Amino acid sequence: MSGENSKMTLKQKAAHEFKEFVVIFLYLAFFFCSIETYKMLLLNDFRDSYLNYSFALINALVIGKVILIGEYAHLGKKYETKQLLFSSIYKAFLFSLLVFAFHIVEEAIKRLLHGESTAAALHNVPVDDLLGRSLVVFCTFVPLFAFRELRRVLGEDQFQDLLFHAAADRKI
Repeated sequence: MSGENSKMTLKQKAAHEFKEFVVIFLYLAFFFCSIETYKMLLLNDFRDSYLNYSFALINALVIGKVILIGEYAHLGKKYETKQLLFSSIYKAFLFSLLVFAFHIVEEAIKRLLHGESTAAALHNVPVDDLLGRSLVVFCTFVPLFAFRELRRVLGEDQFQDLLFHAAADRKI
């Protein structure tokens, strides 16, 4: 795939990155909106559902971009020679840590903007809530990275053929 990327024009690279981002965003949006729906049903609280879904979609956008940045930085690349399952889980864990770190920085910045001192902002970050969210993110990332690793190993064409064509029509 790296050979293909070096031959792409800037416009093709941008289109490819945008497509990658949209796929990741849709996957994350599906899960995050599902979790919001579950939370609203569980708590029987439907008052500000549009806000809850808005935050879920914004979170999917931000985390999707964090994933692309992590991939651009080659996070987890050195384990791509291991078994596919191990590589997928390892990448899910690494990227979950990246998202966790991003959320800590985000929370601290929000608190700084609301007038807290640096020490107070870092001290008041709700780590237990962020750890819970990170567990959900990790569980969401495992199938995402399993599919991405499978695509990497099979190649784009074979992966799409496997996913979107009936067994009789496959080229594999």
